[in-house]
Amino acid sequence: MGNVVVVGSLNVDLHLLLQRHILPGETLLAGGGTFSPGGKGANQACAAALAGAPTVMAGAIGDDAASSVATSRLEDAGVDLSHVKRLEGPSGLAVVSVDAEGENTVVVVPGANGLVTPEMVQGWAEVISGADVVVLQGEISAESNLAAARLVTGRLVVNLAPVIEVDPTVLLNARPLVVNEHEGAAALLQLGGADLTDPRAIVEGLRAAGIESVVMTVGSAGSLVAEGSDVTEVASPKVKAVDTVGAGDAFCGALSARLAAGDSLLDASGYASRFAAYTVQHEGAQSSYPAVGTELPTL
Repeated sequence: MGNVVVVGSLNVDLHLLLQRHILPGETLLAGGGTFSPGGKGANQACAAALAGAPTVMAGAIGDDAASSVATSRLEDAGVDLSHVKRLEGPSGLAVVSVDAEGENTVVVVPGANGLVTPEMVQGWAEVISGADVVVLQGEISAESNLAAARLVTGRLVVNLAPVIEVDPTVLLNARPLVVNEHEGAAALLQLGGADLTDPRAIVEGLRAAGIESVVMTVGSAGSLVAEGSDVTEVASPKVKAVDTVGAGDAFCGALSARLAAGDSLLDASGYASRFAAYTVQHEGAQSSYPAVGTELPTL
């Protein structure tokens, strides 16, 4: 099994449970109010470790009391945290609202994640350049993502979520670029492509723009996997969603772990769909991820 290094965000998630999502100017009562570890980078690192890969997290937390929450599940999963910097100020915060249908909205305050600089990334050069798979997302700056991408000698997995304007070389060096349909459309525009809405057309446009491989998640339908000249539909198990928070991160982390293990992109995507399908049946982000050895849903 090869190793995975995730360069990205660590947050504390504040969970709110709503019957429906709030409208502008409206006040609603909510359940929940609990704090748990999150952040797209940390979620992906947790998933990669639980999917069996030796995993390193590189990022930043604050010096506040919440920082211990941000790293708690990573410690339990066995993620190497020696490259997580503790900086003065608050840790990242995400306010996660989940409605009765399991759909979520997320508002993120970057906190320490906004202080991850290219110079800090350069300090992680040895661990990044020595990784079999390096994973990036959009919750640290575009400049820091570019600095990390330039250090990669193994396989670069880029999850353009949330969408930020990145240097085109970051997208073009991805193997694969992991996006949902909205993120994929935005990535295509960044590369000078057309404004498209059809998922398959977006994937084909990204390939035509020069990206070697693309995995587009399409919700409960699974994913579209493009490599070479083919675009293949990979199905997802049919399950009842309770909470979709962190499911995309679970997919990306599990995918990266299986790529580090030597799986083909198609096989890794199939495993990632099953891993993510397990998570949506449970509440929370990292707390919903299956422990090593857990039986995953099947088609």
